[in-house]
Amino acid sequence: MSGPRHFLDLADLSRDELVHLLGRARRLKEGREEAGRALEGTTLALIFRKSSTRTRVSFEVGIHQLGGRGIFLSDRDTQLGRGEPIPDTARVLSGYVDAIMIRTHAHDEAEELARWSAVPVINGLTDRCHPCQLLADLLTLEEEFGGEEPGAGLEGLKVAWVGDGNNVANSWLNACSLLGFQLSLAVPEGHDPDPEFLARARATGGVELVRDPREAVEGAHVVTTDVWASMGEEDEAEARREHFEPFRVTADLMTFARPRAIFLHCLPAHRGEEVTARVIDGPASRVYRQAENRLHAQKALLLELLT
Repeated sequence: MSGPRHFLDLADLSRDELVHLLGRARRLKEGREEAGRALEGTTLALIFRKSSTRTRVSFEVGIHQLGGRGIFLSDRDTQLGRGEPIPDTARVLSGYVDAIMIRTHAHDEAEELARWSAVPVINGLTDRCHPCQLLADLLTLEEEFGGEEPGAGLEGLKVAWVGDGNNVANSWLNACSLLGFQLSLAVPEGHDPDPEFLARARATGGVELVRDPREAVEGAHVVTTDVWASMGEEDEAEARREHFEPFRVTADLMTFARPRAIFLHCLPAHRGEEVTARVIDGPASRVYRQAENRLHAQKALLLELLT
C-alpha cells in the first residue's frame, strides 16, 4: 500500500501536475469551480517553528472555507519545543489529524516529519525552499500573462530575480525547471542559490546567473525580490546591507524591464532596502494580489492532497 502524498518541494510535482494545480487554484478563485465543504470533518495541524502572517492566516482560512479546521502549534504549545523527536511527533499527530503543515528552519525536519507521517505533510517554508509561496507567485503570473489553458502563457516569459539567492530564489529555479520560462538571477558574489537547484534549472537551458541587476532585468516581464536577510539571519543584516546596496529594486532599475512589467515580493518588505516605496507601492506592484493568492493556491493544494 502506497504512503501519503507529500508536498515538500515544487520538484515533487511533474509539469502536468503543477499546471493542473495552478488551473484549479485559478478556477477556485474565479468561482468557476465550486469546492463547497469538500474537506468537511478534516483537520490540518499547523506546526510553526518560524513566525508567520501570510502562511498561518492563509492555511487557517483556506481549510476553514473548505469545511475543515486548522490547529496552530508553536514550539511553546508542543513537546517539539522541549526536544521531543520528530518521528514521535509525526506518528502521534498522524493518529489525530488528516494533514500536517510545517514551517521551520532546517529542511531535513520537514523531510523527517514526512518520512514518519501517515498523513500528507506540506512544507510551509524551510531555509531550503518555499514551494507554497511559488504556487501563489505562479498563480499571479497566470492571471497576468496566462491564456485560457493553464501554463500556456508562461513559457515565453522572462522573470528577473534580484537579491539574495535564498529559499524563494531556489523555488523560482524549480518553477523554471518545470514550466520552461526564462529566469535571470542577479545575486551578489557569495550569495548564490543552492547549487543543486541551480544545476537542475540550468539543465533546462532557461537560467542565467549574473552580478549586474540591470542585465538580469533587461527585457523582463516580471521583477521579483525578497529581504536581504531572511529569518534566522538577522545578525547578518548590517553586514549584508552594504553588500546588497547595488541590488535594490528602484524605479530606475524597473525601466530596464518591459514597459508593462510587474513587480513581486513575497513580503514582509523593507522599503528603502531591497525595494523602494515608489516600486512596491507603485502601479507595477502586484504584491497584495500575490499575497491573496496564497489562499487560493493552498486551497487547491489541500484539495489535491486530501480528496
